[in-house]
Amino acid sequence: MNLSILYALAAAALFGASTPLAKMLGLNVSPVLLAGLLYLGSGLGLTLARLVRDRGWKKTGLAASEWPWLIGAIAFGGVLGPVALMFGLTRTSGATASLMLNLEAVLTALLAWVVFKENADRRIVGGMVAIIAGGIVLAWPQEATDAHDWLGPLAVGLACLCWAVDNNLTRKVSASDALFVAGSKGLIAALVNCSLALFLGARLPELSVLAPTLLVGLLGYGVSLVFFVLALRGLGSARTGAYFSTAPFLGAAIAILAVGEPVSLSFWAAAALMGIGVWLHLTESHGHEHQHLPLTHGHRHVHDEHHQHEHSFEWNGTGAHSHVHEHEPIRHSHPHFPDIHHRHTH
Repeated sequence: MNLSILYALAAAALFGASTPLAKMLGLNVSPVLLAGLLYLGSGLGLTLARLVRDRGWKKTGLAASEWPWLIGAIAFGGVLGPVALMFGLTRTSGATASLMLNLEAVLTALLAWVVFKENADRRIVGGMVAIIAGGIVLAWPQEATDAHDWLGPLAVGLACLCWAVDNNLTRKVSASDALFVAGSKGLIAALVNCSLALFLGARLPELSVLAPTLLVGLLGYGVSLVFFVLALRGLGSARTGAYFSTAPFLGAAIAILAVGEPVSLSFWAAAALMGIGVWLHLTESHGHEHQHLPLTHGHRHVHDEHHQHEHSFEWNGTGAHSHVHEHEPIRHSHPHFPDIHHRHTH
């Protein structure tokens, strides 16, 4: 299995686990503050991990042309998206919001295909439809809910659009340091959500509850986002978004195993649909003759057919390493994903 697929599924598993874990903590705080605390755990934890890894503060390595993409991703995903969702939750039911959150994967794929020109074939589209259908089945309300005005669902849809834009903009910087990208998004999102919650009158929980909440945020929002960025690097936005859409199912599975929640018929129906969707994606084979244009960037790599370059430092010729390197123009044919080296037109 492609390592990037494992990254995407790991991101979904960690994010999906954050909901039942937060529920187990028995948090009695507002949704806005909860989101802020989870993002805070993510931002602080990843920033600390980066400082330890680099033995101090080092340059981000982000090229000047990449900063607008990252700033845009943070603005849409860390600021506008959470605010729109929290407003939407005040005007609609949780069940309706859960159903509408499936729009994120759809809009991510549509933007990737229409605006950013990622390739898509019938197998990928079919897999996406099956995974999203599974999410809808899993989130479908079991009982009738009260009617709500149209502003609530519209705001939730707007949040999904913001996160779809975020996913596609993050793809543009996915070759950069995943710890920096994810940590920055976590800190900004924490600042916005916590400030909004405190302004609305929320109060911070006691340390005995705050500490495990931050830990859940580090794993479910932080490490998950690092894996998501790594998956974007190898799969592109649409495919990563599709695999990540399994998060509700994985979260439900964890709740069943860890909390002992009852297994419903909808759970098994969702499992079947998502299993079909993942299988369709895993069995994809996309290959054709394509042209690689000159490219300069930096990321962890080994010397394969796409990485044949000289070094300005001593290197023993084996193993993965990271540095800024140049790609010469090349034309060849082989199976590939829309990764950081295969973002060409079809």
